[in-house]
Amino acid sequence: SPGGRRCGGRASADLGRTSLPSRMFSRNDFSIWSILRKCIGMELSKITMPVVFNEPLSFLQRLTDYMEHTYLIHKASSLADPVEGMQCVAAFAVSAVASQWERTGKPFNPLLGETYELVRDDLGFRLISEQVSHHPPISAFHAEGLNNDFIFHGSIYPKLKFWGKSVEAEPKGTITLELLEHNEAYTWTNPTCCVHNIIVGKLWIEQCGNVEITNHKTGDKCVLNFKPCGLFGKELHKVEGYIQDKSKKKLRALYGKWTECLYSVDPATFDAYKKNDKKNTEEKKNSKQVSASEESDEMPMPDSESVFVIPRSVLLWRIAPRPPNSAQMYNFTSFAMVLNEVDKEMESVIPKTDCKLRPDIRPLEEKQRAARKNRSKSEEDWKTRWFHQGPNPYSGAQDWLYSGSYWDRNYYNLPDIY
Repeated sequence: SPGGRRCGGRASADLGRTSLPSRMFSRNDFSIWSILRKCIGMELSKITMPVVFNEPLSFLQRLTDYMEHTYLIHKASSLADPVEGMQCVAAFAVSAVASQWERTGKPFNPLLGETYELVRDDLGFRLISEQVSHHPPISAFHAEGLNNDFIFHGSIYPKLKFWGKSVEAEPKGTITLELLEHNEAYTWTNPTCCVHNIIVGKLWIEQCGNVEITNHKTGDKCVLNFKPCGLFGKELHKVEGYIQDKSKKKLRALYGKWTECLYSVDPATFDAYKKNDKKNTEEKKNSKQVSASEESDEMPMPDSESVFVIPRSVLLWRIAPRPPNSAQMYNFTSFAMVLNEVDKEMESVIPKTDCKLRPDIRPLEEKQRAARKNRSKSEEDWKTRWFHQGPNPYSGAQDWLYSGSYWDRNYYNLPDIY
């Protein structure tokens, strides 16, 4: 299976496959309703789903999608103006969820103690992640620039709930980015992801909620609003907000779509445009009345696929096109396509807990249950290897922090999780 292919940790510019070993499975013959009908309003972390609904990656690998647009971090590090740096950090935060567009497959649940590493010389970073808790499921990661320009780390506890027609994923956990050359630290949390049409119809994904990015050195904040699609689809995929200083003075306005691009413009210009746009929207609503009974969970067609560019705007980020065969390959990006790629040179170096070495999922779940049962008998507490719990040094929130030493390649006494 595509999920069973082994690979090493290094993916360089000359090692990028453009397709997976096989196409995705058809899900047409499987009823997700038979599984979820008793789970409305419940958390889904303990629900076993048929493997056909998975994509061939562990959640630890899915987290690594954050790093696709690492060039934005390098750019932020190179800028002297903290407002320009915040613009790049905000663009990076938006780009981090862009890979989820049309990615409706569920990643495999990581096993307790599972790890993942990725080294990208071409993008200038290396990353290590570990599954540090099984119930609740918590994944911790730590990435660093190969030029010692940044550290990017965090822990994610994805809370999943089923609401009848949709599944809501709230990615609890703090994200921290440190720009070492400027002695700056930024923290934020990701927006809530909602997958619609779980029971019938075409699955579609929406990102909703506010993301507040704080520069802990200057006090500047960027507050981004990921908008719900709205009745006519006018707000579909839209994200907009402001960079403001510690006295809440607006410094820049940001706008775009998380599936497409992000722009920066003067706040006064943006506010004038919004005022005119609101007037046009109200006129449209008056001319076309829609009752609540006509609303559906179908993905609305937006007024325009492209973002209207306000005069004198600056482009901060634009999404990279996906491979032409992406639709048959779980809607993977080019970046995701190589996350499980084999590299014989690295295969003998990575620890045996790396999820690239996972066999198929069912025997693993049975082994995991047996191991947990044995631990409960002996009352032995699980000890994480590469991360430890502690307060985030900038936000103060409880976090999982990198303990160091992973890259020393001294992998003794690792758990036998596979």
